[in-house]
Amino acid sequence: MIYLDNAATTLPKPKCVIQAVTEAMQTWGNSSRSSHNNSLLATESIYNTRLKVSKFFNCGDPCRVIFTCNATESLNTAINGIFNPGDHVITTVWEHNSVLRPLYRLQKEQGIELSFIGTDGKGNLELSQLDGLFKDETRAIICTHASNVTGNVADLESIGRWAKSKGLLFVVDGSQTAGILPIDMERLGIDVLCCSGHKGLMGPQGTGLLCLNSEVAVRPLKVGGTGFASYSQEQPQQYPEHLEAGTLNGHGLAGLSASLDFINEIGLEEIYKHEYELAHYFYKKISCIKDIKVYGDWERKPHLATVALNLGEIDSALLADILAQDYQIAIRSGAHCAPLMHKALHTSQQGAVRFSFSYFNTLDEIDRVIEAIEEIGQRRI
Repeated sequence: MIYLDNAATTLPKPKCVIQAVTEAMQTWGNSSRSSHNNSLLATESIYNTRLKVSKFFNCGDPCRVIFTCNATESLNTAINGIFNPGDHVITTVWEHNSVLRPLYRLQKEQGIELSFIGTDGKGNLELSQLDGLFKDETRAIICTHASNVTGNVADLESIGRWAKSKGLLFVVDGSQTAGILPIDMERLGIDVLCCSGHKGLMGPQGTGLLCLNSEVAVRPLKVGGTGFASYSQEQPQQYPEHLEAGTLNGHGLAGLSASLDFINEIGLEEIYKHEYELAHYFYKKISCIKDIKVYGDWERKPHLATVALNLGEIDSALLADILAQDYQIAIRSGAHCAPLMHKALHTSQQGAVRFSFSYFNTLDEIDRVIEAIEEIGQRRI
């Protein structure tokens, strides 16, 4: 199997991640619940993971690194915990349903108002629209760092600077870029960063991050046990417990801690360079194949190692199935949980097939994938 579905989840995981999860499952108790050594080991290790995350994203206080099950829970916590009836939120047509559906629900139930930044012909965000979308009631701008369909990357520095000039909160979905591109919350003016641990960060599934600056207050999405203040009827106000009710996925966080060490040892620049070179090579080769249409802007850097395309009028699900069944090539097809982006690309009916590369892919694998697509194209002649 040639695995090119890394925008959904990375595979394989680094060996150190698997080893860390296995060791934690054999030795860790429940973090922050007891005073015996197994519990204390978990507590100390998870806090050290907070320190690593805080440094990795430069978010400041490690206690404002919140661990969740995934980016969806992080985004739901932030969106449901920040906004109030009557607020206006600016977002983009790039967004994943993890952003869109919580916002649509608040729009329906609480009357918040939404505006969307559109795209140009190559799928780039039209940031010139920002001033025209701003209102007195605008509370925040929510933006994904990169489109999970095209791999186009947003100019977070410009957006963050504009948000600060208007006194707005800046919420970023870094699910596609964390572990691949540098994200400095302080430098970019990011108030809330949400991401998953199982994609570019190469950690286990069931791990997510919600990183907050020191000034953001978020209402809890869920309440429950924290291991202290048990007689209080309300969730503790201190972070991270304010947003972390119940037992954490400690074993998964052990793996995430190991994956951060792995990434730091190799370096983001080296990881991005390898992935981009493979993806750009693939893009240049397949662009020469008859009836191939590639989406996104490959003239603008940085660009993620993600290539979305269609072959003639073949349904994207059918093409993905042929690649999987006949060639053992794993990719993603369909709408990628990004309906507005597909509307912008005029691919709502056909969808698109997405090839997403990782640090562990090789040039030989890419050549084999190109040959497979050429063969499928020739079958149609």
